[in-house]
Amino acid sequence: MAGRETPLVVKVGGSLADTGRLAEVLEIVSRATRPVTVVPGGGRFADRVRELQRSAGFADDIAHRMAMLAMHEMAEEIVAENAAFVTADSLEAIESALASGGKPVWLPMPMMEGDVSVPADWNTTSDALAARLAELLGGADVALIKSAAISPGATAEFLAGNGIVDPVFPMIVKRARLAWRAFGPGDEAALEAFLAASGDR
Repeated sequence: MAGRETPLVVKVGGSLADTGRLAEVLEIVSRATRPVTVVPGGGRFADRVRELQRSAGFADDIAHRMAMLAMHEMAEEIVAENAAFVTADSLEAIESALASGGKPVWLPMPMMEGDVSVPADWNTTSDALAARLAELLGGADVALIKSAAISPGATAEFLAGNGIVDPVFPMIVKRARLAWRAFGPGDEAALEAFLAASGDR
């Protein structure tokens, strides 16, 4: 008997908005046949937080909160870009959106504020938060859509060592035993195939 369809968390890098790939990637994700929840990167909004921290000198935990709000800003941009997506700030809201055939875009602050399982500093970016959401969803698969080229077979540790994912991402993937893949420029066909696969368990 076929198993249940595995949910999928798709982290859409905020830098895609600057490289001109955002609309194309969102169109591909909008056609996914698997139940997909999007985690937005912070992109230029998070870069602004970094600039403000350097000039104002506030602590990393404050910057972490502001960076999550930067993800909220990116989420709103995604929803404005493609009508298939809706924002969701809780597991219940995600489940409701999926049940109605929508593609939820996660607003992390309500769920992640005070979550001690991830460091409240720059070691935790949207990569790690995507993995954490997958963990909270009961072990969803994870797809990371990046602006950097991804070497075939690269491990999470290798990508973290090369600054392509944050250092917390491999830790969460390991502890939660998450299945994951990363896609870079030119991997659109592979991404589309991955989003169409059932992931049955």
